[in-house]
Amino acid sequence: MAEINENRKKALDRSEVLKERIEKYLQNRSRIPTGREKSQVIKKQKEKIRDILGGSEKDWNNWEWQMQNRISDANTLARVLKIDDKAQEKIKEIGKKYRWSISPYYLSLIDPSEQWDPIKLQSVPSAMELLGEGTPDPMGEEFTSPASSITRRYPDRLIIKVTNQCGMYCRHCQRRRGIGEVDKPTPVEELEEAIKYVRDNPEIRDVLLTGGDAFLLSNERIEWILKELRSIDHVEVIRLGSRTLVTLPQRIDDELAEILSRYHPVFVNTQFNHPQEITEEAAEACNKLANAGVPLGNQMVLLRRINDKPDVVKRLNHELLKVRVSPYYIFHAKGVEGTTHFRTRVEKGMEIMENLRGFTSGLAIPTFIINAPHGYGKTPVLPEYVVSWGGDHILLRTWEGRVMEYPNVLDEWSDEEVF
Repeated sequence: MAEINENRKKALDRSEVLKERIEKYLQNRSRIPTGREKSQVIKKQKEKIRDILGGSEKDWNNWEWQMQNRISDANTLARVLKIDDKAQEKIKEIGKKYRWSISPYYLSLIDPSEQWDPIKLQSVPSAMELLGEGTPDPMGEEFTSPASSITRRYPDRLIIKVTNQCGMYCRHCQRRRGIGEVDKPTPVEELEEAIKYVRDNPEIRDVLLTGGDAFLLSNERIEWILKELRSIDHVEVIRLGSRTLVTLPQRIDDELAEILSRYHPVFVNTQFNHPQEITEEAAEACNKLANAGVPLGNQMVLLRRINDKPDVVKRLNHELLKVRVSPYYIFHAKGVEGTTHFRTRVEKGMEIMENLRGFTSGLAIPTFIINAPHGYGKTPVLPEYVVSWGGDHILLRTWEGRVMEYPNVLDEWSDEEVF
């Protein structure tokens, strides 16, 4: 009994240490609000935007109305947010070089009282877009396109860009060079050429439909593409890339969910970058797809002043799991022209990963990725937990920073001894 009590005492002492490890996050969590927690602010902004646009509640819940009423002029934007004349002129100047447009829904998520509101930073043009460096195509996509609308960087998978449309044009967009001034789905002839390329190359087992935003196609066009790809025996997995769950959740209607359920295995990758983007509407969209059997993965982009703090990423990942979205990747921001003010140092991503591993469940830990220049693919960047290698042991550094020796030996046996 004395030994049991001693073991229990050690366990209780350890529990106190673990509580101390999470105390700082618990204190900070309340200062990182979700969209659900800011519902009253969002509701007020929604009513203001509806009054300006003359829309009803039924209109608001119609994704086509949302698309038709995207805000793309500085004067209307200023009526919703606190933007002075000087800032309006700068937005107009930026708009001459880089297209911008915000869905009414996503605009309603901006808290006008917050100077560095994370939604505002992702959607409203900034003077920084005209000051930074960068290149139009750091990924070299034009050199990795063996057929129309295709990007191929890997042996067994490729991308088909099905449209240049988006519900909202993110200020950190990696493909802003392809946005243009007119929304344009990829012509059927080009899609047919892309599908033929997949059909003619039997090593392709995984196809990602993206753009733009794959869900900005009509349900009929999406089903046609899925049906064509499913007719190819060697295509095992179909993925769709869409940020509509974040910027235009009204798009995820029952018909779309039902269409996707017919062509499994179908996966959806999305991009939530901050807990404030997880609203009741976004949660409903995610759950609708999950209920249709569609696995959801999140590809967060690491963005300066938006999500470059470990506690923000932890809160985001916890909230994502609650709406059945798996944290999949954290992308280091690319050096795209007009977006370099969003970039952090690589060490920032490493710091975030260090503060996730061990501090939260493995389900909430994505992989930190740097895209190699010139289209050479995703490269995982991981904290180093192996300190050194010995002949029969290694030195490990644990998530708490403890350095410990770990045996690294094999038992000897012969084939005759196995059975």
